[in-house]
Amino acid sequence: MVIPREPLDSRGRRRDYTRAPQITKAYLLGILYDATVRKTTYRVGTKSKEFAKILKSGIETLGNNAWIYKEGKNRNLWIVEFSKSLLKDSEVKSRRDKLDFIRGFFDAEGGIAKSPKVRFYLYFCQKNKKILETLKKYLFEFRIESGIIHNPSRKIDPNYWRFFVSSKSYRDFAKIIESNHPEKFSILRMKI
Repeated sequence: MVIPREPLDSRGRRRDYTRAPQITKAYLLGILYDATVRKTTYRVGTKSKEFAKILKSGIETLGNNAWIYKEGKNRNLWIVEFSKSLLKDSEVKSRRDKLDFIRGFFDAEGGIAKSPKVRFYLYFCQKNKKILETLKKYLFEFRIESGIIHNPSRKIDPNYWRFFVSSKSYRDFAKIIESNHPEKFSILRMKI
């Protein structure tokens, strides 16, 4: 059974009045691996309007403005845009930062089995192999096992890399890393 997250009210709270997922600067640094960098802003695209609202609310909680708009008339793509100044000089240092960074990267660039008809999987993918090596190292620090970084098809894209989270670590991943993305959150909740 999928447990959906409650929609957010205008103050970024769920209807049950608990706080929305906490967005930190380290989380946003992870999200940026799937963002567009402009001269003075970052643009994060998502198909989930609810996730866009979560990001906007979190960015505003950090003291910065953010805005959401739909890109294109017939596209199901929501953009959250915010000033680059928010993350100026931000780094991933502490254990908490690493956890938030992993979660942000997973929400942006992580894969998860959506269909109950296929074997469940979790993976990370990116053209930047070095950042995947860093993520594997961080996951290892949280005792979450993962497979080797590999290229699924050199013919299709020789610069595309991914690794899977070990099935032994699904439950730990769901408990420790979690997700702020509504769809991924619901699927991970089934694994706890």
